[in-house]
Parts: sequence; structure tokens; C-alpha cells
Amino acid sequence: MTAADLISFNTIYLTVMLVRMAPRLPLIFLLMIHGVSSAGWGVIYSHSRICALKNSSVIMSCTYTYPTGYKLEKVFWTNSYSFPHPPDLFMDPEYSQRLQYLGDKQQNCTIRLSHVTQKDQHMYWFRFTTDKPDGKWIGDPGVTLTVTDLQVEAPERVTEGHNVRLTCKSSCTLTDRATFIWYRNSQPLTERRDRNNQLLLQSVRREDAGRYSCALHGHTYISPAAQLNVTYPPDNPVIFISPSEIVEGDSVTLNCSSDSNPPAEISWFQGGTFVGSGTIYSISKISSDHSEEYKCRSINEHVEKYSDAVTLNIMYPPRNVSVSINGSGVIVEGESVTLICSSDSNPPAEISWFKENQSSSVGSGQSFSALQSGRFYCEAHNKHGSQRSDAVTVTVKGRLVILYISAGVVCGAAVIITILLIWWVKKRNKTQVNHSRPHHDRHKACNDELNEPVYANEMVVSSFIKAAQHGPDVCKPELNSPVYENIQKRM
Repeated sequence: MTAADLISFNTIYLTVMLVRMAPRLPLIFLLMIHGVSSAGWGVIYSHSRICALKNSSVIMSCTYTYPTGYKLEKVFWTNSYSFPHPPDLFMDPEYSQRLQYLGDKQQNCTIRLSHVTQKDQHMYWFRFTTDKPDGKWIGDPGVTLTVTDLQVEAPERVTEGHNVRLTCKSSCTLTDRATFIWYRNSQPLTERRDRNNQLLLQSVRREDAGRYSCALHGHTYISPAAQLNVTYPPDNPVIFISPSEIVEGDSVTLNCSSDSNPPAEISWFQGGTFVGSGTIYSISKISSDHSEEYKCRSINEHVEKYSDAVTLNIMYPPRNVSVSINGSGVIVEGESVTLICSSDSNPPAEISWFKENQSSSVGSGQSFSALQSGRFYCEAHNKHGSQRSDAVTVTVKGRLVILYISAGVVCGAAVIITILLIWWVKKRNKTQVNHSRPHHDRHKACNDELNEPVYANEMVVSSFIKAAQHGPDVCKPELNSPVYENIQKRM
């Protein structure tokens, strides 16, 4: 006995036993249970399995036949193989609003089921009845419906410049030939419409980072979004300074901006010395001591970069204001002396000149030419403050006084030279006398030498005083006085 014969035998035996044990049933029902159809009865489904996208509409196509001599009474679909009365889905509240019969009572038994969800995953059968008790039929096996959603499969992260592939996945193979649409941050990538369920991004850029989702063309369902994380090294760091104008004593904030992924670690350097970390570096009560170069460094797993150096331009009022005289503070009437004002300030100060006991200024600018006697000072001022210097004295003398002083100096110099000359001559004569005279003569000559210079010195002093009082011509009579004639005779 062959296997086919054995199966046929078991089937017949089981049928006989069921007939004996169960209530009497119509022959057509028994044949239907065993999948054996008599001539003219049948249901044919276009697809035995359907994979549908969540929230989409599903069409289950089928045709049916029955023998002549029967009149069709009822057609319906069911999702339960229960007898003798399987439920009619058109009468089920969960289906009645979503189920539409597209067939007829001739041979087309197609239906449309809308807004399918995972709860709709069943096997569905088409059943029809006729006007005769033995004229009932159910198409078995029926149509298995599987409902799937979409999921985007993407790597956790990708480095800028590399290629990346995203996949739109479903739990079953979609029955309809699908056209995939891709979205980034809820915006459609219109250039990315393809029948392939993969999205290839070549030489990925940081702008490609975002939340990606996919959908099928003609369907409203969109998959949950998947995050694509693109990593890249820091951009060149840039330092922003707040406030834009810094005044001594202010609090200042430096902000280091450097786009990177993952976020970079920021370090701060003042004149090459590490001073802090973090995106923001703050300085409270800033002073001119902080006027150095500042840099920030940005580093992540890819690379490190330094910003350009910035120097803080710190404003402060004038200080250390002083006046210096170019030359002597004593000048001749009609001439001038230049006074120079020095100060330390930022921005550079404007200079005003004042004479003591006068409220209005007498000049402006870094230097001032004084023509009058008096005490002068400068005042340095900018928008942050002002400071004045100590006063300096300028003396202006008449030309005649200066002439007398000059003549006195000349006469004094002449007298000193004459004394030195006399002293040298007498010393030479003394040396000659010491060799030719007796001892007592030398003693007498020595006494004369001691006496005569005293008288000569008195005459010199007298001549100097007269020259200062009466002018340079007074020296002439003195040089012709008997004292000097005596000196000349001795020479």
C-alpha cells in the first residue's frame, strides 16, 4: 500500500467515524471539511498571504463558483472557522465601518479592509450560501493577513566624510511593490525616492545629521525616526568678548565658540599659561595687568585646534601725569621754552595747559611753548576721567641783566687767569732769588710775597663787584691801577 493510499484510507476511516459519532450533517459540509470539492463548487484567492503596512488599506481579491440550479442567497467574509454559523464581519462593529465589499453575486468576492492594525492579523475566509440546504461553501484555506510597521535601521554614529547606509525595514515582505520615501527632520528628501528600501549617503556631511524616517509612496504611515549622529573635529575656535568696550574695574567674559561633535573640551591660556577651562572664561575687576594675549583650545577625539590670539583693550583714565622742561626754566625775554606733558591712559588723553591762578586754559596738545614767567601745569583727560600734573616754574629775565651777568662771568674768568699767571711768575722768581741772595734776603722776599697777594686779592674782589654793578668797562681802569703796574715792574 502506497503512502497516498494510506492517507486516503485514513481520511475515509475518519469520515466514517465522524458520521457514526456526530449528528447527521449534509454531505456537502463533510466534503468541505476535508477540502474536497464537488464539481462546480470553489473559491480561489489571488493571494494566500498578504503583508500590509500599518494604517493602510488591504484588498483581498477572490472569485467563487457554484453549480447551476442553485440560487445565491448570502455572501460574506469571516475570520473564524466556526460552524455551523461563522461570524459575518460585516456585522462586527470592529469591521463594519472599515470593510467594503467590492464583488458581486456572480463570481467576484473581493473586499477592501481599511486602516489595518496589528489587531487585524488573522486568516480570513470567504463564505457563501444558496437557497438549498446542501448549498453552502467556505473557501479554505483562506487569506492570511500580516500587518507590519516600518523601522529605520541606522548606525549609532558615522564620521564626517564616510559613507553610511540606512535601511527601511518591515517585519514581512510587503505584497504591493512599494516605492520608499525618506524624511530628515520631518522634511521629505524628494531626491531620495526609490524602490530600494535603503538610503545611501556618500561622503556624509555634518549637515546630514538628524532624525530619519521612511514611508511608502501613497501611504500616510511614517516610521518612527532614527537619529543619525555625524561626528567631526572642532572648527577653528573663535573668541567673543563681552562687553565690547572694557573699562578698568569691569567684569569681562570671554566665550570660545567651536562647533564639533562630540562637543570639544575648551581650555584657556593667558600669555601661554593655562588659566581655566570651559566654554566661558570670566575676569572680575579687570585691570591693565590683564592686557595680555588670550587663546582658547578646542579638542575632541578627532583633533585639537587653537584660536587666534586676542588682546584685551582695557580703557582707563589718565594717570602718572607730569611736565618736563625741554632745556632750562630760565629764558631771555622774547624767547620761549617748551614744556612737554606725559601721561598714561587709554584711549590717549587730550592735553590742556594752565597757568596757576588762571581758570582758563593757555594751550592744548602734548607740548606747550611758554613765553611768560609763571607756574604752569597740564591736565590730561579722556572719557573715563582726568588728572593734572604738578606745576613747573618758568622764569623770563631782561636782556640787560643777562648781559651784566655774562660780563661779570667773563671778567671773573679773566681775573682768575691773571692770578694764576702772577702766581706762576712769582714762583719762578722765588726760585731764582733763593739761589743768588743771602738767607735773610730770602726771608724778606718771602714776607713780601705773603703781603702782596693779599692786597692783590682785595683788588680782584673789588674789580669783580664793580664789573657786576657798572658793566664790563670798569675792568679797564682796574687793570691799569698802580697795583698792576707794580706787578708788571717786578716782572
